[in-house]
This record gives sequence, C-alpha cells and structure tokens, in this order.
Amino acid sequence: MAMNHDPMLASSPGRRAVLRHRIRLLVAATIVYNVIEAVVAITAGTIASSAALIGFGLDSVVEVASAAAVAWQFSATDHERRERTALRIIAVSFFALAAYVAFDAVRALLGAGEAEPSTPGLILAALSLAVMPFLSYAQRRAGRELGSASAVADSKQTLLCTYLSAVLLAGLALNSVFGWAWADPLAALVIAGVAVREGREAWRGDTCCAVPTTSAPPCDCCSSAQEDPR
Repeated sequence: MAMNHDPMLASSPGRRAVLRHRIRLLVAATIVYNVIEAVVAITAGTIASSAALIGFGLDSVVEVASAAAVAWQFSATDHERRERTALRIIAVSFFALAAYVAFDAVRALLGAGEAEPSTPGLILAALSLAVMPFLSYAQRRAGRELGSASAVADSKQTLLCTYLSAVLLAGLALNSVFGWAWADPLAALVIAGVAVREGREAWRGDTCCAVPTTSAPPCDCCSSAQEDPR
C-alpha cells in the first residue's frame, strides 16, 4: 500500500472534498474581484492616461484567465487528469503578463506619455494590496493540502497581483507627490522577471505538490511549504 509521507496532504475523501469545494469558492471570488478590478483600472487609466493603471487592469484580465483554468480543472470529479492542461494555461498567462508589463515599462522609461494623478487608481491599488494576499494565502494553503500544483500556481498568480498592486500604489503616489515618473516602470520590470520565472515553473509541469501515487517521499517544495509562514 502506498504511504503518504507528507502530513500536509489531505488523505481522507471527506477532507479532500471540502478542499476542492473551498478552492472552487476562492477561485470564484478571485474571478469576480478581478473582473471588477479590471473595469475600474482600465477606465481610470484611460481617463488619467496612465499606462500603469491600464496595465494593471489588463493584469486583472490575465488573473481571470488563470483562475478560470483552475475552475475548469476542479469542475471535474477527477481533477488530477486536467492538472497539466491547467498548468499550461497558467504558464501562458504568466508569460503574457510579463510581456505586457515589460513592454509597457520600457515605453514609460522612454518617455511615452505622462500620466495624470488618479485618486480612483490609488484607492484601487490600496484595496487590492489588502485583498489579494488573503486570497493567495487561502488558495495556496488549500492547494498544498490537497496536493494540487495548479491551485498553488494560481495562488502565485494572485500573489504576483499583490506585488503589482504595491508597484502601482508606489508609482502613482511617487508620481503624484514627487513627479518621479521612472519609479513605477523600473519596479514593473522586476515584477516582469518574477512572472517569467513563475511561468517557466508552471510550463515545466512542476507538480511536486501533486498527490503522491507511489511510496516515494514528497520533494522539497512541499516539505518547505510546511514551514512557509505566509
């Protein structure tokens, strides 16, 4: 009989059903929030001619695509069979996000347009900075216990949105107070690099947190996940 060596992984069918339901609810909440976020950000960004705000809104669209991939996976009873496809969709979402953020950041650094201050943008960035870490943590915790690499990957997508929220908030604030237009695109390039790294991991099918099917012990990422306080 195969033994489960990782105490973080749920073993009983009842617990696994609860976790699947929890992930579906978290994914639904992520989709709803990001749709609203996209509409507000793109509208405010268009009014203020802010490439950062428009980019943030498009990132929300990418978030919806990633969350929808996980929702599609967990709509099936045997969700493990859809794991690889969901991971590929999430990876492409990361790559698309990185490409846009990098392109937009370079344009901004080269002086393409000058954004006006945006109070709605500041409020949205601050709200997202408060909401997104909670959603990411809750989904990552449930995904690790269930052993779903795609749920964990999507939680990283949500966490990346948290970083972008901080970048947007700092960029809008610095531009509004000090006129430092270069601060936001410079930080955005760092975020783009992180997105590429996460996309590569998902594309390679880094499923080390998947439910073990043999008696082999789990790999390091799941073991270290138990020590992750976030």
